[in-house]
Formats: sequence, structure tokens, C-alpha cells
Amino acid sequence: MTNHSARQDLELEEFLEIFLQNTPIMDVRAPVEFAAGAFPGAVNVPLLDDDQRHLVGLEYAQQGQDAAVDLGHKLASPEVRAQRLNSWKKFISAHPDGYLYCFRGGLRSTTTQAWLADSGCEYPLIQGGYKAMRGFLLGQLQRLCDKGNIILLAGATGVGKTELITARSSAIDLEGRANHRGSAFGKTFSEQPSQIDWENQIIVDWLRCEADSDLPVLIEAESNMIGRIHLPTPLQEAMARAPVLALEASLQDRTQRLFNDYVVLNLQHFQNAETETEQAPWDALNANILENLTRIRKRLGGLHYQQLCEILPNAVELLRGHSDQSGFIRIISILLENYYDISYRHHMDQNRSRIKFTGSMSEISAWLEQHTMPVVRQAVDHDQVVR
Repeated sequence: MTNHSARQDLELEEFLEIFLQNTPIMDVRAPVEFAAGAFPGAVNVPLLDDDQRHLVGLEYAQQGQDAAVDLGHKLASPEVRAQRLNSWKKFISAHPDGYLYCFRGGLRSTTTQAWLADSGCEYPLIQGGYKAMRGFLLGQLQRLCDKGNIILLAGATGVGKTELITARSSAIDLEGRANHRGSAFGKTFSEQPSQIDWENQIIVDWLRCEADSDLPVLIEAESNMIGRIHLPTPLQEAMARAPVLALEASLQDRTQRLFNDYVVLNLQHFQNAETETEQAPWDALNANILENLTRIRKRLGGLHYQQLCEILPNAVELLRGHSDQSGFIRIISILLENYYDISYRHHMDQNRSRIKFTGSMSEISAWLEQHTMPVVRQAVDHDQVVR
């Protein structure tokens, strides 16, 4: 095993480099802690499993630290210790330039470090652990929000905001990171990240944008929630002050994009799943759309909801039997006219004074090129960022 003794434990002033360079980090907290929140690229290789952590925690609460340490050593049978060392050394072999951390950079990380050292492997830890790194990122979020170097991209449902954001280097895809498309129909077929994971990721995204250039960061105008992900208050406040670009597209383009996003892609998902009959994916599509309609029933209104429920089965049958989109195009048109566009116009009326430009995707792209000239950074100013 390579000796890593020349590398020192990491301190606060160096946290930024960890995130900018995507340095490998080994999280030795219990799996339940890791699931609640971790950092981009972190790998969970725990010292204690969830049950062991629970027992040691009880011992600490009832008998104190020394008793908890003794119990931890008793739980670490030779077989358990060998398993842990094997897992850690696999990570270290793959990531010799990485670091390890626990919650506070205390007992668990120093124990891990000591066991590794006893086996002939020196590996540095992060001073202050998860708590210090999380505090650093939250501080950076506040600093970035106060700095306010962002532009909001607004636009009615289906205009292609995500396409424009993902095509731009200085941008943060809030919805993509949240694994949700931001509307009543926006739920995907995989889980959203934890709130903390999402926050950590978008802060790192923002720091990387800042490190790359002075370009303002393009962010989609969002409500306070993306699925079950809540936008942090400093971000909400920064977005409420930011200039706005309004993206436009024809009704035909919007309708076709929404058909592709919410009908074609969903149907493909159901068709790729194991089913017993050819009808099953179509029944699943019908149920999926009905569930989403029911979610907005109150705001949509009883008459429109009933109308859409009556149209839906025939729309599914037309698409299945004749590759005819017309039923779904009608559904989408009703939703845009009676739900989404009403909400969007109300929102824009409230924020009209902040709109700097309105145009198509190509026009917005051209405006950004003309009005946001990049100044590429050669190095990160740590004194400015870490404070």
C-alpha cells in the first residue's frame, strides 16, 4: 500500500479546492447519516453501520464518551475490522489523492485514520468533518446570493427554458439537480435527492461557475418549491432581486415540446418496464396523467378537470391505435390556456419591471452573448471566497 504520510489533514482554508476540483472524499459516517445529506462525489465507506451507530450513541448518552469508545472497540471484532480496512483501502487505492471525514472530524475519522496507520497506510482527514464543510457551503451560498451575479430565465410552460440553461456554461439547472421538472406534471420516475444533497450540489455548481468566469449565472425562475425540494431563503431573496429574461416560443412549439416531454418520454418509460400485456404501458400512461390532473383539480376547476378526464381515454387510444397525437394536443392546449398560462401571466405582471429582454431562444442567446462578456479567471481568490 502506498504511504500517504506526506499529505496533511485538510483545514477550512482549503475546502474550496475540494469542491472545485471534485476531490474524492471518503465519508465514514453511518449510512443513515450519509443518506440524509452528503457532498457531491462523496462515497460512503462507514466505520459503523446504522445499528452499531445507534448502540454506541445510546451508550454515549447514558454512560459517556469513554464507555461509548469501549463499546465501539468491542463491536469491532477482528472480522469487522478486517472488512472495514479492506473497504477503506479499496477506496484509497482508487483515490490516493482523496481525504476522509466523519461528522465533526472527531472520534470516527481519527479512529479510521489510526486503524489505517496501524496497517501501514497514512490517509489525511478533513478537519471539522461534515459539519465544517456544510457550514462552509452555507456561508458561500449566502455570499453568492449577496453578490447577486445572476440572471433569471422566465418563460411560459413549454418554451424550452431547460434547453437554454443546459446549453450555457455559466448556468445552474435547479430542476435537473432536483430531479423534477418543476410543475404538477414534473415528477420523474426516480427519487429526488435529499434537501441537503441538492443544496450542496447547487452551491458547488455556483462556486464552479464563479471560479470559471465573471459571467452572470443563468437560473430558471422558480417557485419556492421544486417537487419536495425547497429553495433556501437566501436564494429566493436573490432571485427576487435579479434581472429577468423572458423566453418566448410559439404555441405549436410549446405544445409539441410538452407532448414529447410528458407523453412520449413517459410512455417510453412504461414500455421499457416489465409488463405482462401490451396494454399495460398504455394503462400506466393513462393513470399517470390522471394522477397529475387530479393533483391540480382544485386550481384547474371542476368543469375543466371533468372535461380533461373525459378526453384522456380517447387520447390514449388514438395514440395507441393510430399514432394520432390530436387527443393529447387538445389536452395540452386546454391545460396551457386554463391553468399554466394564467399563472405565468400573473407572475410576470408582478415582475414586469425586472424584465430586461424578451425573445426567442436564439434571440435570448444572442442577447446573453452581447450583454454578458466573460472575464475568465486564471486562479481562485481564496481570500475573497473563504471569509
